[in-house]
Amino acid sequence: MTSDVLLPFLAAIVGGALRVGVPFLFVSLGECLTEKSGRINLGLEGVLVFSAMAGFGGAYLSGSPWIGVALAACAGASLALLHGVLCSLPRVNDVATGIALMLFGTGLAFYLGKPLIQPQAAQLPALALGGWSDSPVVQAALQVNPLLPVGIVLATLMHWGFGRTRWGLLVRLAGDSASATRALGYSVDGIRIAATVAGGAIAGLGGASLTLFYPGSWNEGISSGQGLIAVALVIFARWSALRCVGAALLFGGAGAIGPALQSIGVSQGYYLFAAVPYVLTLVILVISCRPGSVARGSPGELSSVK
Repeated sequence: MTSDVLLPFLAAIVGGALRVGVPFLFVSLGECLTEKSGRINLGLEGVLVFSAMAGFGGAYLSGSPWIGVALAACAGASLALLHGVLCSLPRVNDVATGIALMLFGTGLAFYLGKPLIQPQAAQLPALALGGWSDSPVVQAALQVNPLLPVGIVLATLMHWGFGRTRWGLLVRLAGDSASATRALGYSVDGIRIAATVAGGAIAGLGGASLTLFYPGSWNEGISSGQGLIAVALVIFARWSALRCVGAALLFGGAGAIGPALQSIGVSQGYYLFAAVPYVLTLVILVISCRPGSVARGSPGELSSVK
């Protein structure tokens, strides 16, 4: 591969990682927060799709993409609240409830979002980080989603908060030992509901990234399973908010391989390369989830989720 071809290819990979990785980042951070409290939310796929629709609809009706971002976060929080409350009831299974929430969220989004398939909504303004280069390819690749810095700051705050703040320690305590949390006089259900709602709001920002920046439209196949992939991504990151940033960029780069090859004229096997994120998910789950063993960094209560 010559330098004339290599530079556009690498730029396309980097640009794709920065664009495609943003929804992965927010959904993985939301799931990381939820799982740190000892609860699993497999319904984040439904949260992502519903918040993407709500964000696009809000931007379309108001003319402001930032109003759309706020509505996407609220939509994600509302579905997560439903999940948190239901999972707090006796004899309710977290996994089954999450699957039901996924179906409910996607179905509701498809129903309410039908009028939004054709219209165009106001989009988030890109951050131009490629001004240092004279190459149009590099400049185009570094047109960054303005929510990306928000996600990086949020990951940093979460990492700091889990180790240095009272609320972070309470979330970790509820995730590691429900009985110890109750013995200290705290409500396990209250902590987990709050963490689940906050995680849903964070995941909702990922939905806003899908419809208000890249790909920047609303359709029923907008998510492509990114909400479910985020669960594997959190395992890969070992429940570390900072490592979620690197994992999200890795998955984003994997998803950008196919378009990057197309950008240099390679069209054969495009659909095969489009499957790379899903293959990577399977590999991570096979390596990380071994029978009879607990993944390093896993909250203790996740091994006994009812």
